[in-house]
This record gives sequence, C-alpha cells and structure tokens, in this order.
Amino acid sequence: MNFNPNFLFQENLRMKQFVQVVSLLIIGATVSMAQPTLTLDKAVQLAVERNSTVVQARNTYSTQETAVQAAYGNLFPSVGVSGSGDWTKTKTPGYVVGGVAQGGQDDFSSYYRAGIGASVTLFDGFANYSTIDQVKARKEASSENLTSAQQNAIYQTHLLFLSMFRTFELLKVNEDNLKRSQRQLTRITEANKVGSVALADVYRQRVQVGSDELALIQSQNNLDKAKADLYSYLGIDNPDNYPIGFEGISTDIDTVEFEMMNSKYSNFESLLNQAKEHRPDYRSAKQSLSASESGIIIAKSSNLPSLSGSASYGYGSDELSSITDNSTLSFGLNLQYSIFNGFLTKLQVEQAQVNKMNAEEQLNQTIRQIRFDLQKAILDLGAAQKQIKVTTTSVESAEMDRKIAEEKYNLGAGTLLDVLIAQANYTTAINNNVNAVIGYLLSKKQLEFTLGTISQ
Repeated sequence: MNFNPNFLFQENLRMKQFVQVVSLLIIGATVSMAQPTLTLDKAVQLAVERNSTVVQARNTYSTQETAVQAAYGNLFPSVGVSGSGDWTKTKTPGYVVGGVAQGGQDDFSSYYRAGIGASVTLFDGFANYSTIDQVKARKEASSENLTSAQQNAIYQTHLLFLSMFRTFELLKVNEDNLKRSQRQLTRITEANKVGSVALADVYRQRVQVGSDELALIQSQNNLDKAKADLYSYLGIDNPDNYPIGFEGISTDIDTVEFEMMNSKYSNFESLLNQAKEHRPDYRSAKQSLSASESGIIIAKSSNLPSLSGSASYGYGSDELSSITDNSTLSFGLNLQYSIFNGFLTKLQVEQAQVNKMNAEEQLNQTIRQIRFDLQKAILDLGAAQKQIKVTTTSVESAEMDRKIAEEKYNLGAGTLLDVLIAQANYTTAINNNVNAVIGYLLSKKQLEFTLGTISQ
C-alpha cells in the first residue's frame, strides 16, 4: 500500500476551507438575526411598547384596578385580631412594729388578652357607592388616556418615519444631481480641450459640482438627524442593531384613489360623530365628567348621618394556660351626625360643583377641538392631492426642459446657463414632488388620527 502525503495535505486543506465557509455562513446568519430591519410597521410596534409617554400611561392604568377593588372593599367589614399581655410587679417596703422589723415583699401579677373584632359602615350618605362609581369612571378615563397615548405614538412614529423617508428620497435626488453634474463637467472639460467650449463654462460647471456636493452633504446630515430623532422617540439605545428599511412605503400614488378618499370623507357631520365615537380624548373627558358628578354626591354625604356597626369576641385571664376559660362577646352600633363643622362641607360641595363645571367645559372644548382638527385634516388632505397633481406635471415638464437644454448645449445651440437653469428647475420640481407625496401620506394618517381610527 502506497502512502501519498500530498493527498492527505489536499484533503486537510479542503476540510479547513469547508469549515471556514460554514463558519462564515453561521456568523452571517447570526448577525442577520441580531440586526432586524427597522421598518415602519416595526417602528410603530416599538413605539407602542417602549415610548416613554405610553409606558407612563400604562403604569398609571395598572393601578386603577386596585383602586376599584379598594372602593368595593369599603362595603365589607374590616376585621382584625389582637393580643396583649401585662406584667406588674408591686414592691412593698419593710416596716417596724413594736420594735420588731418586718420585711418588705414583692407581689407579681399578670393578665393576658386575645380577641378578634370587626366593624362595618352601614350608611354614610351613599358616599361609599358614589366612590365606587367615581373610581370606576377614573379607571375608564385612565384606559382612554392609555389608548390616546398609544394612538399619538403611532401617529408621531408615522410622522418621524415618513419625514426620515422624505430626507432619504431627497438624498437620492441630490446624489443623482451630483452624478449628472460630474458627467456634464467631464463632457465640458473634454470639449474645452478641443476648443469647442469656452473655459468659462468649465469653471461655471465646477461651481455647480461644488454646489451639488454641498447639497448632498446637507441632505446626508438631514437624514442622519432624522434617524436620530426616530431612535430617540422609540427609546432605542443601540441604533446600530436597528438598520432602517423602507419596505412597505409606496410613493406611487394613483390619482384614482383621490376620488375614493373624497367620497369617503365627504359628510362632515358623519365624520364628526365618528370622531366622537372613537376619539379616546373625548371618551376620557366624558368619564371625567361622570367622576365629577359622583364627587358631588360624596361631598354632600357629610350632610347626612353615618351609621356603623361593630362586633368583638375575646378572651382574658391572669394565667396564659387558662386564657380561654373567660370569654367576652360584644356588639355595638355607632351613629354620628355633624351639626357644624366650620362650613367644611359647604366648601367641599362647592369645590365638587366647580370640578363638574370644569369637566363640562373640558368636554365642550374637546368637541370644539375635534371639529377644528377634522376641518384642518380634510383641508390638508385636499391640498396634498392638488399638490401631487401639480408637482407630477411639473416634474414631467422640467425633465423634458432639462433634456432639451442639454441636447441644445451639446449641439452648440444653447448656453451652459440654460442647462444650469433647467437643471435647477428640475431639481426643484423633484423636491416638490417628493414633499407632496410624503405630505399626502402624512395627511391620510393625520385624518385617521383625528378620527381616532389610527391603529398599528
């Protein structure tokens, strides 16, 4: 049998290469799993879970169920047990009788007690039942506040994410402008070498390239700041683990959609009723009004007598071993009525009535704000639709004008100034169209937010 060392060396090399390839695949898969793409949907999910305002609202709501339990607990007796022991030492000093000294003595005594007692409020002017109603209303108001915080987080995330997407699209526009200007500079430089273009055009185009480079730097900075704003709002401390992805955002707006949107949002009064039904701030204001009405009943309860009952059962003895030999059972009723308390009840009633009036005013102000927000959102949506139509036409015209100006200049029938003006107009048209599209997407979300129907 022949031994071939070259064969073993080659096999060993192949095995090492195989292990390296597998290791790279595993590392790549691990990195891919550790860095999920932060899309708009993922950002909204994180906002609802981690935004500071939402977290605080959720923490506040979590205490309301305990508050309701405590309010119901006032209807039940309070029960307690007790136990005590007393030890007494009495020392009698010595004395002299008939010339004979008598020694003093020490006396010891003890007493032990143990018992259980209960007390319950039988009537307190209906304050206990009104307290239950008040706490339940506050719980519902807290729930609506949590929903409001979540909806606001969803809308703000859309606003931040789409604003960031706007800067990304403008960055691409500036990148294309710079590449186009650099290509134009190359053509002009070559044409100048053969004497077909003046040297002044070369310098003028260099200035344009420099301006486009500055615009690109500024747009990149705007994108970085927009990302930082989004990461901060989402509570992300390690942004490197959340690369941005713009999947799911479509900038192809079909104008046929406009007619459907306008038909859907044509009846203002119907939209207003829909907003009242779904807006959490309106529902929260209604619950706050209900809580204030219960507060008036609670305040007036001090004008009525209160009745409570008590019962106790206990043992007592001077010997711990025989403590259960003696027992005591007692019942009691306690009736209290305040004849005069320094006008405290009057003050409390007036404060409760003022709280109700303020709650009514807050509810009315919420209705006015909903009406204003709805009018504004509908106007913004209509304006955004018109802007898309105008800017789309402007982009088409500006692109044709730019191409014509470049062709005329290349043929020697136009000037570089005409090209620069056409290029500037085209850039402006593209920027306006990007702003119009993003504005339209935001206007739709703003209207959903105003109606209280925005969701993940």
